[in-house]
Amino acid sequence: MNDLLIGIDAGTSGAKAALFSFDGRLIASADAEYPLSHPRPGWAEQDPEDWWRGVCAAVNKVLAKAPDAADRILAVGISAQAPTMLALDRDGKPVRPALIWMDRRAEAEAVELRDAVGAEEIVRITGNRADPFYVAAKIRWLRQNEPENFARTAYFEQANGFISRKLASVSGLDPVHGGLLQLRDWQADDWSPELCELCGVTPGQFSPLRPAYELHGEVSRSAAEVTGLRAGTPVAVGVVDGAAAAVEAGAVEAGVAAEMTGTSNVLIMPNDRGLVEPAFIACPHAVPNLHLLLGALATSGASLRWFRDQFGGMEVQEATRTGIDAYELLTRQAAEVAPGCDGVIFLPYMMGERSPLWHSNARGLFFGLSLATTKGTMVRAILEGVAFALRHNAEIAQRAGVGLTEIRSVGGGSRSALWNQIKADVLNLPILVPRTSVGAAFGAAVLAGMGAGVYPDVQAALRQMVQIEARFEPDPQAHAFYNELYSVFRDLYERLRDEFDHMAAIMNRAEG
Repeated sequence: MNDLLIGIDAGTSGAKAALFSFDGRLIASADAEYPLSHPRPGWAEQDPEDWWRGVCAAVNKVLAKAPDAADRILAVGISAQAPTMLALDRDGKPVRPALIWMDRRAEAEAVELRDAVGAEEIVRITGNRADPFYVAAKIRWLRQNEPENFARTAYFEQANGFISRKLASVSGLDPVHGGLLQLRDWQADDWSPELCELCGVTPGQFSPLRPAYELHGEVSRSAAEVTGLRAGTPVAVGVVDGAAAAVEAGAVEAGVAAEMTGTSNVLIMPNDRGLVEPAFIACPHAVPNLHLLLGALATSGASLRWFRDQFGGMEVQEATRTGIDAYELLTRQAAEVAPGCDGVIFLPYMMGERSPLWHSNARGLFFGLSLATTKGTMVRAILEGVAFALRHNAEIAQRAGVGLTEIRSVGGGSRSALWNQIKADVLNLPILVPRTSVGAAFGAAVLAGMGAGVYPDVQAALRQMVQIEARFEPDPQAHAFYNELYSVFRDLYERLRDEFDHMAAIMNRAEG
């Protein structure tokens, strides 16, 4: 009997696999971390084979928790970090490490595209501003800086497509990923000849565009051997993690906003009008006839991971000894610190920033440190700094006409009651946490279920499946206090913006 769905998410910090019943009940989930390389400041690369190894490890772990599940899985859904510049040779092997969404090296190339096409025209064509976040600028960087690798490149793939190649020997490009290439005309729903020519690519170098929920392949025998999945299990095309997280949160109708927490935080705002706002990322939704505006922070959860890795050695050791997660141990210390962190404010721009600043040279900053500053103070400052950055996005969204009355939070960060309350107090909006909050894997599984015919009306199905488990209401007194701190947070960046650029120029000259 096929009564289960499995969602696989190839994220930035690791892979997740999760098993669900058709009514959205979580059966089991498992994670597997993999490395992220920063060869230079502002650069971020990953070995695509690490994604596959992580996926295999996570799927094996989750199937071990439900020994009879492999034969009961109806379909496999895939979600992934995005966008990614992954160059493959004619045999489908990576030409070089993938440049992930976090990589900001193609700043000059983004400016070249903007100047060649025109700042307003590129927004008109693609729905988005020219920026190294998108794939087009990164391809142009590859062409100009690694011509040998560019010449060897036969195909460009997204992370979900690479996993699908490994899993089912077929790849597809869903419309959400397609919208983040910055090579397509979003209104014409076709490739832009001008942008493709400027980047030296042809549409034939990309996988065919297919709906995220379409079942386009089956688990191969070789993939079954290394994952534990049943050979022949249908595999869906897959989708961007942000769109999958919107599905998990039930943000599949205009006016229902969600927040995906993880390596980055993304404020996900569905609309049925095709809204475009240059401060945000505009793309199609995975659900037909809807669009998304994404307020995408760059390194929110990554800032916390950086702090854990650099300064949380004691907590990591205690986690090994007690089984209590190191992040939980750190946030317990943060919970002992009063709001405002004794005047310490953190700018969470550890790899530049995406929405709404779009500033590659911005950097992280702890402001207000003293000899009285504790580890818990710094951890809470990170949590508050991310909340301030989220508020910055929410304010611009509201000015653009996006109605925000509540935010549904999903992903790893949503498990922190402290962080949820801080966000509610800073934004003056309720933060709701769904009962099933494992991240994009749930949405990937639901989309696979759509393709398999389980959910003929996905909106109606999600209204039944998405149950709110916790609600964090803003505290008026705390919000008033955070208003004052938020103004300092914003002023710090504005006062330092030119200095960030100045320092980047100095370091670029020093590196030759």
